[in-house]
Amino acid sequence: MFNKFFYTCKAKGLNITLKEWLSLIEALDKGLCNSSLTQFYYISRMILIKSETEYDKFDRAFEETFKGIKSENEVTKAMLRWLDKSELVDMVSEQDRYRMNEQDGLFHDLEKDDIEAKFKQRLRDQDSEHNGGSFWIGSMGKTYFGNMGGNAGGIRVGGSTGYQTAFQVIGAKKYADFRDDRIIDNRQFQMALRKLRQFSTKLDIPKTELDIDGTINKTCNNGGCLQIVMEKPRKNAVKLLLLMDSGGTMIPYSTLLNELFQSVHRSNHYKDVKTYYFHNCIYSHLYKTPECENGDWIETEWMFRNLDSDYKVIIVGDAAMAPEELYSDTGNYRGPNNGLSGYEWLLLMKRHYKKIVWMNPKMAPGHAPWREAETAVKEMFPMYKLTVKGLNQAMNTLMVNK
Repeated sequence: MFNKFFYTCKAKGLNITLKEWLSLIEALDKGLCNSSLTQFYYISRMILIKSETEYDKFDRAFEETFKGIKSENEVTKAMLRWLDKSELVDMVSEQDRYRMNEQDGLFHDLEKDDIEAKFKQRLRDQDSEHNGGSFWIGSMGKTYFGNMGGNAGGIRVGGSTGYQTAFQVIGAKKYADFRDDRIIDNRQFQMALRKLRQFSTKLDIPKTELDIDGTINKTCNNGGCLQIVMEKPRKNAVKLLLLMDSGGTMIPYSTLLNELFQSVHRSNHYKDVKTYYFHNCIYSHLYKTPECENGDWIETEWMFRNLDSDYKVIIVGDAAMAPEELYSDTGNYRGPNNGLSGYEWLLLMKRHYKKIVWMNPKMAPGHAPWREAETAVKEMFPMYKLTVKGLNQAMNTLMVNK
């Protein structure tokens, strides 16, 4: 059984060394797990897993290996399906749910062990769906177990968090958000964008920060009479140019692009940030808004003249376009292209800017012949998938000095 667990972990992409595995076997030999599958889970995760980004992979490997072993707290798939009533949340206000709790004193004085005992009994006895009651495991009810109910505390089974007071959560995937291959949110955007730091004191700004070392040296050289020395604050000298594909096949990613836009502009420590939009490919004009309306644009050549080559460029798009949109000098059906193909405009981008990365929300693996344009763009620019891992790799590429 344990050999199967090892190979399942490896198949899920977990890098487990022989030393780590032997440490786990030693822990088993010493009885540290106390014949408990739950304790084995936590001890094996502690020994084998190096980063919280791998927790979800570990959970899936553990479930696949030990899914045939019954637990007294095991919740069936049928029960999780009965409890999936997220559409009911908006039907009853939080105040009403809490009032339900106040009206019912059935379990109010129970200790944690008593609640767990009653929960196990309900698991054994319950054979149907229940909602809004005060006895069975259900949703919108008054007991200490279920989800979306009015009772603060207890055991949440499935569903989403409410009062955040449950002492135990069963049947919920807890670590999917830690994975480094998932689509990212605003906070993760901001965390990754922090890597774009290149501090400088050469900017034309006032000397407003105390230079401690300089003050000490000047004071000592001045016979101990205090002499204050000020210096320019260290400011991020990075200039960022964000170009985003808008409309068409990018419509499903509108929320994601909005998160990225907000994250970039909330990071006000950059020396300068410019954002423009395009549709499918960059041509002779870039749009000022995501609507990409003709006339509300700048010329790409104007950008070359006014935004120097030191700007670090992030291009976001799925590169999902017909080959003629990339290679034909008439491939731009949304506006002018000034006699050049999209491919040629991209080459001009590459020649002008020293640092460019392309972020793709649905990048095909390897070279996909059915996505000819994407393959061509991937050969021109470093392309990364728009995930936590991909964005961190892209930021590292932008900051490499070469």
